Amino acid sequence: MSARTNKRLRRVCTADAWGIYSGYADAGGKWRPIRPRTRQAIRAAMGAGRAARPADRAAVRVLRQGESFKVSAPSELVLEGGGVLHIAGEWPRRVPLGYHMLRPSRGKTWTWLIVTPGQCYLPENLPTWGWSVQLYALRSSKSWGMGDLRDLRRLARWSANELGAGVLQVNPLCAVAPVLPQQASPYYPSSRCFRNPLYLCIDEVPGASSRELGLASLAEQGRRLNGEPHIDRDAVFCLKMEALRRIYARFSGNPDYGAYCDRQGRLLDQFATFCALTELHGPDWRSWPRAYRHPASPAVERFMVEEAGRIGFHKWLQWLLEEQFRRASAEIGIVQDLPVGMDPGGADAWLWQDVLAGEAHIGAPPDPFNTLGQDWGLPPFVAHKLRAAGYGPFAETLRANLRDAGGLRIDHAMGLFRLFWIPAGAPPEAGGYVRYPADDLLGLLALESHRHRTLMVGEDLGTVEPGMREQLAAHRVLSSRLLWFEPAAVEDYPELSLAAVTTHDLPTIAGLWTGSDLAAQRRIGRPVDERVFANMRKRLRRMTRLRENASVREVIRRTYRLLAETPSMVLVATLEDVLGVRERPNMPGTVDEWPNWCIALPKPLEAIERDPLVRAIGRTLNRRTG
Repeated sequence: MSARTNKRLRRVCTADAWGIYSGYADAGGKWRPIRPRTRQAIRAAMGAGRAARPADRAAVRVLRQGESFKVSAPSELVLEGGGVLHIAGEWPRRVPLGYHMLRPSRGKTWTWLIVTPGQCYLPENLPTWGWSVQLYALRSSKSWGMGDLRDLRRLARWSANELGAGVLQVNPLCAVAPVLPQQASPYYPSSRCFRNPLYLCIDEVPGASSRELGLASLAEQGRRLNGEPHIDRDAVFCLKMEALRRIYARFSGNPDYGAYCDRQGRLLDQFATFCALTELHGPDWRSWPRAYRHPASPAVERFMVEEAGRIGFHKWLQWLLEEQFRRASAEIGIVQDLPVGMDPGGADAWLWQDVLAGEAHIGAPPDPFNTLGQDWGLPPFVAHKLRAAGYGPFAETLRANLRDAGGLRIDHAMGLFRLFWIPAGAPPEAGGYVRYPADDLLGLLALESHRHRTLMVGEDLGTVEPGMREQLAAHRVLSSRLLWFEPAAVEDYPELSLAAVTTHDLPTIAGLWTGSDLAAQRRIGRPVDERVFANMRKRLRRMTRLRENASVREVIRRTYRLLAETPSMVLVATLEDVLGVRERPNMPGTVDEWPNWCIALPKPLEAIERDPLVRAIGRTLNRRTG
């Protein structure tokens, strides 16, 4: 959009007291006002009732370090580290970074005071490059039907030591409900704070080598699954959970396990309790017996005592995942992926139900790639309730994903500024945007980034509001730049960015070049604007300067040579691209029509390491960043 159009839209677009915007500009720049019925439904989902505006609960204040703060009465600032500063009129010049508590000396009302550096951490090894990998799809000869954390560690070691890579970007490894059928989508997690046990390497679990456990037969069955083109998560789940339960039956404790449980505290206890309740009552807490539907209920507290053994099993699984992930991350900077939301029937939604909108979903308005819009089925946080909770759920989620990681990709980073709410039962086109406290959320992002010494990447693709990318850059959050989307020449990409050709939701190079991606969409009856794909292919021909009949391998080679010309701090190549895969991992807007999140890579890890094109692309990207 032009600067003149942006200025006009800022005048038109306003938000009411509940943060609901008057409308939005779609991907084509057309103004779409919000429907009165939509506004009413969104307010109801927030629990607005008849109130004209949210209650003013100033439970939290986020400041940049060095920023002044007016305190009207003598007060005490209880520092996160345990010290106390007495404030009488003049604000201290340098309050340390962290989560502090402020209260008047003669009062009882506490306010969270969060002091942030204001900008995210940037590692010293930039610029750098790496692979983007769907871990479930990355199988070795030793895998049990899907990629695991040992496979991730091997890929990390090989990429770093032989090719000079500095990062690996992985799909979300988040936990799903521990029952059948297993949820396939990594972007529909039960919990964003804990990991999926399917990624455990059973062979490396302490105690697994004992012949008395009889795991050899399970391992053989698991490895036979490696020959299937699609991931069978249910089969993997049955085999791995049987093996893990046999091993846990002989587990007598471990000091490292005890220390892990102490560090994780109440959050781990509640997550493991949810998992145990799920095994008894099903994957959706909203259909459980009423006594268990809130984590603070007396029935849940009794269950935690009575079923300590069952709950302990799920805590043990998370400890194993933590240890195996830590070993993989020691080889390279692993950039984790934070989904924009969580399963409404899952663990996080059960735990934080008091700050979520239960009668609304988040999604995206119609655009050229998804002409019907998208409803992701994920419940949004209610901004004023999240603020009243001191942003605790947001901070807990960040810390869980940054621990031992080299970076974090924020899926749909526009959600830090606004989210597209769709009232329950309405189509995506009947949704509207709701404002979020971006300055506060970015402040917490910067604080946790510095504490964990990790880079932050914002997935800022799609319908982006004016000024958002500039604000992300001011906080040193890397922008996402895709060759498929960017109108600018690659040499004009901003330095503060992560550059790639495509993502899991978009066509691969082979799929676009051969036309197989478009043919697949026609075959499954998915609405598509064919002109968009035709223009993308013409643009790819023009950029690579290749003829119509050029081979897929040559197109891949030329495309990544082109990407290597960007000044971006991080370059990423998808393994699907460099292996010539024609199917994209996920086809948005489909359920059963496409094998979403189940397509295995066509070669095992051992063959990937020897593949000439994979090695050539690695050398190309390393020459630019090394």
